[in-house]
Amino acid sequence: MTTAPIRTTPAKGAVGTAHTRVEGRDKVTGAARYAGEIPFADLAHGWLVLSTVARGRVSSVETAPVLAMPGVLAVLHHGNAPRVETDYIGILGKPDPTAALFQHDRVPHVGWPVAMVVAETSEQAREAAEALVVRYEEEPHDVAFSGDHPGAYTLDGVMPAVTEKGDLEPALAASAVVVDEEYTTPEEHHAMMEPHAATARWDGGRLDVVDSNQGTGWVAFELAKMFSLDPASVRVRSEHIGGGFGSKGLRAHQVAAVMGTTLLQRPVRVVLSRRQMFSLTGYRSPTAQRVRLGADADGRLLALEHRALSLTSTVHEFVEPSAGVARVMYDADAHRTANEVVRLDVPTPTFMRGPGEAPGSFALEAALDELAEKSGIDPIELRVRNEPDRGPVSGLPFSSRRLLACFREGAERFGWADRDPRPGLRREGRWLLGTGTAAASFGAGAGPSTAAVTAEPDGSFTVRIAAADIGTGARTALTLVAADALEVTPDRVRVRIGDSDFGPAMIAGGSMGTRSWAWAVSAAARELRERLAPGADVPPEGITVRSDTSEAVGALAKKERHSFGAQFAEVAVDTGTGEVRVRRMLGIFAAGRIVNPLTARNQLVGGMAWGISMALHEEAVRDRATGGHYGADLAGYHVATHADVPRVEADWIDDPDPEDPVGIKGIGEIGIVGAAAAVANAVWHATGVRHRSLPIRPDRVLLADTGAPDA
Repeated sequence: MTTAPIRTTPAKGAVGTAHTRVEGRDKVTGAARYAGEIPFADLAHGWLVLSTVARGRVSSVETAPVLAMPGVLAVLHHGNAPRVETDYIGILGKPDPTAALFQHDRVPHVGWPVAMVVAETSEQAREAAEALVVRYEEEPHDVAFSGDHPGAYTLDGVMPAVTEKGDLEPALAASAVVVDEEYTTPEEHHAMMEPHAATARWDGGRLDVVDSNQGTGWVAFELAKMFSLDPASVRVRSEHIGGGFGSKGLRAHQVAAVMGTTLLQRPVRVVLSRRQMFSLTGYRSPTAQRVRLGADADGRLLALEHRALSLTSTVHEFVEPSAGVARVMYDADAHRTANEVVRLDVPTPTFMRGPGEAPGSFALEAALDELAEKSGIDPIELRVRNEPDRGPVSGLPFSSRRLLACFREGAERFGWADRDPRPGLRREGRWLLGTGTAAASFGAGAGPSTAAVTAEPDGSFTVRIAAADIGTGARTALTLVAADALEVTPDRVRVRIGDSDFGPAMIAGGSMGTRSWAWAVSAAARELRERLAPGADVPPEGITVRSDTSEAVGALAKKERHSFGAQFAEVAVDTGTGEVRVRRMLGIFAAGRIVNPLTARNQLVGGMAWGISMALHEEAVRDRATGGHYGADLAGYHVATHADVPRVEADWIDDPDPEDPVGIKGIGEIGIVGAAAAVANAVWHATGVRHRSLPIRPDRVLLADTGAPDA
């Protein structure tokens, strides 16, 4: 076997330079296999049967005719399915019974799994599933969400439900200018290109699951708990993922696949259809948010209240923490925030890109724009006057907060100084033109992770970490981080990810993935470099060093750690048709050290494009009579396309985190935060009409122009 001497001269730094994705060629040529297309011998296919009623009980499942259909191997339902453990503490801190399939006859919402047909082919399974007759005892249901729903209650989630300081009402009464408005956002869905898919099999006494998820360790842990297995006997792999955005954790299809393979003792694959994803994989709850701001004559806030209501299911509590953004962005002597929920007969919501911050920033940043209008103060200047020096609620210092630097850079590049603050004045033919801005923030946390780095005999290095690249370019970023820590060129580094056997690691979520994984990879790589004698040969088995960042992450001082940004938008509005077009957007961000400018810009631009989609298009609507969606597919659920995104620019200012070994903060989610508010504020500037409900549909523009009530 040939060997290569260890390089002793440091390579030019890879971090901070643009690199195409290391797996890019495999993806564009089809060599990269996704979870639903990896071949297995003797593979069977499962198809879920979903309830057609919104509340009630299953009275019967008529399996005999379906079992006689061609290719059908089994029909699983609450009467014959394996029992699973549901009362355990999951990786997110509490039991989540939404994936505990076929354990009872209760139906909590339309689209609840009531059975699964397993057959030799996917087509046979689907045909049989659609033929299965399930009868119900139906009960009255409630899916009507509104800001004044009487069942609302406060709920802690990833943060305390309520924070409060000062006396709000006297502060509002003493204010020279007051804003008191409700802002609403609709139900929104992740709609990633790759549907959820999992294949489960028993392999030598171990449960092997090939999946599409945002954390193989997460899914392996949950499956082991649910099926009462030794964690060492569960392996989950997820090498390539076609998007996740928060929805790809433990879901019904993985549990169904495990049940199927346990019953049949052969591999079973379950792939969800697009329509099934609308009820089985989570979504962003609609919100109703009341924001009350009180300021003195100079625009300085005396009072701030942000109350955010979202919905949850009757099965599992989940809160969309929209009021949390006010706890970071602005201070006032009287300051109150509250996150509330109401239980309805709907599927359980979940994390979705920018959870809390995306809808919360729309309400808060639109309210700030209204305050600026009433105060006669430029929107950026208003934010300057209300820039806090410490966490408004926590009182903790910021690790760094370069928000105003983002606004200065963005304002200059966008041409903000030439803006006439008066609305409705600029026109090009039938189009009214306007510009708007909004601030953005998102948390910059880190989670404990382990990684292993091996020096190979041929002079290359292999990194193993249970990371998940959900389209962010994380695999490439980790290649660059490892190369710099090893002081070699990136072509000598091979990164393997997406395997729970690689050990515990942070999930791809909360914009913490690359930051957490890079910390572990750089620690292992640096130690390996120190162990290698210059010029020495590497033995045939290689030399491996493993890291664990639990202690280092746990030792971080308590601070407010966030990425920040300034969003700018220009829109054109046709008041004759109600059409709104975004002409250009600019986002300037302070988001730590940028590892790979190429994929980082992709992430930020993608988030901003999603902000356009959120502002103008996305809206899932439920039929109150049936409890189900109208148009639960990508024809009925509208998202922004290329024609809707003509010019979106994203850039950043220098903002490395000194307490992170690489300087990373996180960029996955901040691109969407504030983007919808900037668009909505620009629509006001164009027309003089304020839209407080998203999306800003053509009919809403027309009704607002005539003074008619919102539809």
